[in-house]
Amino acid sequence: MILIISKNKEITTTEVIKWLLKMGKSFIRIHEDEVFDIKVKEKRIFLESYRNLFFLDDITSVWYRRGGLQFRQLQYENKQINLTMNEYQHWLEDYVRKTLESKKHINKESKNDINKLLVLEQAQKAGLEVPSYFLADTTKEVVLGRTIIKTICGNPRVDHITADSTATMYTKVVDQPENELFFPTFFQEKIEKDFEIRSFYLNGNIWSMAIFSQNDEQTQIDFRKYNLKRPNRNALYQLPDTIEQKIRMLMETLDLNCGSLDFIKSGSHYYFLEINPTGQFLGMSSICNYSLEKEIADYL
Repeated sequence: MILIISKNKEITTTEVIKWLLKMGKSFIRIHEDEVFDIKVKEKRIFLESYRNLFFLDDITSVWYRRGGLQFRQLQYENKQINLTMNEYQHWLEDYVRKTLESKKHINKESKNDINKLLVLEQAQKAGLEVPSYFLADTTKEVVLGRTIIKTICGNPRVDHITADSTATMYTKVVDQPENELFFPTFFQEKIEKDFEIRSFYLNGNIWSMAIFSQNDEQTQIDFRKYNLKRPNRNALYQLPDTIEQKIRMLMETLDLNCGSLDFIKSGSHYYFLEINPTGQFLGMSSICNYSLEKEIADYL
């Protein structure tokens, strides 16, 4: 039985499931609004929510896409008993999560939030080129117009910035100084690029696509600021073997067997930017005819 941990209406998950249905494979899809009770029957642990029930030892492979497992906390009238039982339940939940992650898997919930600073350090140790970067709480040493600002974490969204909207935090060029101190922030050298590269990694295999974002002022700094009226040109791309070997070394060091990686091509240099373990890949799969959804289904 295949276990898929995802979110409601997550399109990538649905596309992989279409292949699983075509293959006649049994699977369970868990949504982010499901809350599970941990129970025991015939000395076997099973999990039960309002829409799913499965024995832990029936799961043969796991795909952590997004979201996460949630468990119901048992409540007692005695507060002291509550504190003790919550601690006991924590260890039981930990056992369930670690047991699932020990099975054949694509991604792990525990590896979803990776530290960009540690990733960049490991990338350099693996031999990948990384644009020079530093942390600062002022702009005194920032070279205006030649330095970009990015988040320390992956690709955050600010939900409900107003009553009915969300916002994405994009990469931006620092073009004016700040007069006050601020929280330590990630600054990086602005690289003049030929084009960007999005690579998808799955268990040692790598597929790549060139993104010609520099041709459009709107997407020059961050290609995620999509120009829907005049989309960037994208094309199938093959990274040099030496770069792919370094990617494999990096992913193994980070204990990641799947993810989307971003690079900048500048002259003869390939600059590594970041990894998103649960990044989107459907666009690249479609444009380059990679059938990555089938690759994931086949592995599961």
